[in-house]
Amino acid sequence: MSVKNEKLEQIPKVPGVYIMRDGIGNIIYIGKAKVLRNRIASYFNADMDSKASAIITSMRKIDYILCASEREALIVERQLINKVQPYFNAMWKDDKSYPYLKLSTNEDFPRLFFTRKKLQDKALYFGPYPQVFYIKKLLRWIVRLFKLRPCKISISQSNLPNEKKVKSCIYRHTKFCDAPCMGEISSEKYKEKVIEIEDFLNGKFKKLIQVWKKQMKTFSDNLEYEKALVLRDRIYALENMSERVMIAEISKDDIQISVDRAESLSELKKILHLPKLPVVIEAFDNSNIGGTDAVASMVRFTNGLADKKNYRRFKIKTVVGPDDFASMQEVVFRRYSGLIRTNEKFPDLILIDGGKGQLGAAVCALEQLKVKIPIISLAKKNEEIYLPQKDAPLILPRNSMALRLLQSVRDEAHRFAITYHRLLRKHHAGL
Repeated sequence: MSVKNEKLEQIPKVPGVYIMRDGIGNIIYIGKAKVLRNRIASYFNADMDSKASAIITSMRKIDYILCASEREALIVERQLINKVQPYFNAMWKDDKSYPYLKLSTNEDFPRLFFTRKKLQDKALYFGPYPQVFYIKKLLRWIVRLFKLRPCKISISQSNLPNEKKVKSCIYRHTKFCDAPCMGEISSEKYKEKVIEIEDFLNGKFKKLIQVWKKQMKTFSDNLEYEKALVLRDRIYALENMSERVMIAEISKDDIQISVDRAESLSELKKILHLPKLPVVIEAFDNSNIGGTDAVASMVRFTNGLADKKNYRRFKIKTVVGPDDFASMQEVVFRRYSGLIRTNEKFPDLILIDGGKGQLGAAVCALEQLKVKIPIISLAKKNEEIYLPQKDAPLILPRNSMALRLLQSVRDEAHRFAITYHRLLRKHHAGL
């Protein structure tokens, strides 16, 4: 992880609260500081403790709030943590058994693997990490990048395993492992890679890139192009992984809005009994005023915010006349058959503008495609929520944050459909 010095220099040397986010904007850690610039800069220090290392692995953006005093910063920090409950704040408070990455430096040929137990065994531990899915992906990437042995075989320099048991290992033959089990790399040479992995997991990316560039030049000068190519690929991977961190000042109101969005998504998940948080919501609406120029719209919201680059417009092709149900079935079918063809992810929730009839038409389209996506409709008159296979609608209090989110998504789909319909009518009128 890297951050330009000029970005850090823009941060005032005053008390405040800093908010760290991951790549999709989720708040992962909130902290207070007597001197904001110094505290934030400390996260990019090469000699990080495990706590800072765990945070910086996931962090991609830092927001900060200026406070009048350290005492005010403490109050703001506590308020925000109580409302948001970020991953790392919650983890270090409740002391759950979150996973570590273990580098078994107590072996002649160390392994890197996933564990939930931190032992006193002279191995190195990195973490803990709250997001298990991402850390497992990182683990697989590191093992392949550094060609570590992925096996659990007991190997020592003086006692290699029986050749017959290991000579057919697929990792050796595909060159994903340097095969210490066959004596193809010494323990000393192997441990040079382990030192680099330690630097990597401690966030010393700049140091690694400098070392690899020197080594790559040496290999090239000695015409060892295959070894130079390996280092070139490592440098490329690390430079792309080491994204610059965005730093910005925000207001308390901005944070409150962000908190409200997170709470509305959580409430929606609970009310609708969804399998996961509805991070991605896609909503549909039809527009065929006067029975002409029938069109439909689809809008997408990500983390409660309009994702306008993923909006879609449809001209109704298969329906004659103002048939709202058939039109809805057509556009839902077209949208998700398209995602199936391009092998793209489905949304976490589909929202239909309308009542039970429009919902039924959309459900028919999903059944034709044999896909299962959580789907509901929201009727304008009484703001009733209809669910498949349920006769009675769900009615939420008007001050419900989940309802307000659904209304904003539905209203945006309606606005987008009307705008497209008017555009077509104007075009056909020759205006």
